[in-house]
Amino acid sequence: MAKVKTQFVCTNCEYVYPKYLGRCPNCGEWGTLVEREIEDESAPASTKAKARTRMSLDGEKNVPVKISEVGQQHVHRVKSEMNELNRVLGGGVVPGSLVLIGGDPGIGKSTLLLQLSNQLANIGGNVLYVSGEESAEQIKMRAERLNAGEETDFYLFAQTDMRAITKAISELKPDFVIIDSIQTMSHPEIESAVGSVSQVRETTAALMQIAKSNGIAIFIVGHVTKEGSIAGPRMLEHMVDTVLYFEGERHHTFRILRAVKNRFGSTNEIGIFEMNERGLEEVLNPSMVFLGERLAGANGSAIVVALEGTRPILVELQALLVPAMFGNAKRTTTGVDKNRASVIMAVLEKRAGIMLQTQDAYLKAAGGVRLAEPAIDMALAVAIASSYHEKETPHNECYVGELGLTGEIRRVTHIEQRVNEAAKLGFKRIYIPKNNFGGWTVPPEIEVIGIETIKELLVKLF
Repeated sequence: MAKVKTQFVCTNCEYVYPKYLGRCPNCGEWGTLVEREIEDESAPASTKAKARTRMSLDGEKNVPVKISEVGQQHVHRVKSEMNELNRVLGGGVVPGSLVLIGGDPGIGKSTLLLQLSNQLANIGGNVLYVSGEESAEQIKMRAERLNAGEETDFYLFAQTDMRAITKAISELKPDFVIIDSIQTMSHPEIESAVGSVSQVRETTAALMQIAKSNGIAIFIVGHVTKEGSIAGPRMLEHMVDTVLYFEGERHHTFRILRAVKNRFGSTNEIGIFEMNERGLEEVLNPSMVFLGERLAGANGSAIVVALEGTRPILVELQALLVPAMFGNAKRTTTGVDKNRASVIMAVLEKRAGIMLQTQDAYLKAAGGVRLAEPAIDMALAVAIASSYHEKETPHNECYVGELGLTGEIRRVTHIEQRVNEAAKLGFKRIYIPKNNFGGWTVPPEIEVIGIETIKELLVKLF
């Protein structure tokens, strides 16, 4: 019998090397060389042709077909009891999907998945919760505190060996599988250490094969690095169907679940939760949460109607300007992009005559939310000008618009949704780009004012 020929391929940069090394000579990563079989040139042509045959996940031969001949299959989503989670997932859990959830330690990832597992089991689903970090007894204690897991098909399995996990899935045939966490799982065919790039890649690939072949929805927890990204290669995010990030301070009660990738729904969708002794509870009106502690009569504050995915939310933007004591003025931001803030301040200096070169600026999106869309520019400029002039903005006004480098206010998307949300929450006046008028109906309970330049707006306000 001919000996099987192998070579070593780096899972990080695809570099091929004839023998094993602890460190890839090309990219310098440790533990990324994985042994792979190579085609034996001395084998019969029929054997080589068979080896090259690609198989689909369901075991059938995968051949090219015309797009007109591809049948459409209706995807039945499974809805949990948490509408915020359903929103982030695009309407519910899709059978056969692979979902990655990341976040800081202690942020609530395991709590969320334990509550989700209980809800899916309550509606008749068969759930397998695999933990590589906690024992079954520890999970049981947390489940009792959350009132989860009673009289349902909810199975716990404290295991890290993928061979044993695959066997358990084959025997139980669950509808949903939770893997907590992917960095603790080990693939028996990979010799590198647990948590290495090779292990994480291969275990994720095995879970993807299981999910797609059997129609099982699998949720996997991923640890994050100090920079806040999923630990391991970025290719892990490319392999899964959906990537969710848990955001928020572990010392505060509110948590934000954000979708940064979703093959079954819109991205940048967010869900708001509150952590308490009963676990995570969804916040149905996040705008009231972000505005609930706004201080009346304070300067340096402005309200923006931001759009997160398909949901308009009202957020308070705050600015504090103080004279710079030493050297260059400092720019500090929380929840908004620092470069965007610097551009807005430069436009205010050049186009509105507000001298900010000698002012330290501290800017913040209140409530722990992160805002990145251009529509926040007008509100941020108003907050900065309010702090500079030490004059408050009316408490019942809000602002939406992108600020251009020549001082113009540019149109934004979904203006009707934003205006309706502001009117629903009792705001009496909203400033929007002048070019956004037309093609939609203005609600009678709110005054809508079109603005052409930032200088025009600041003259009206201050």
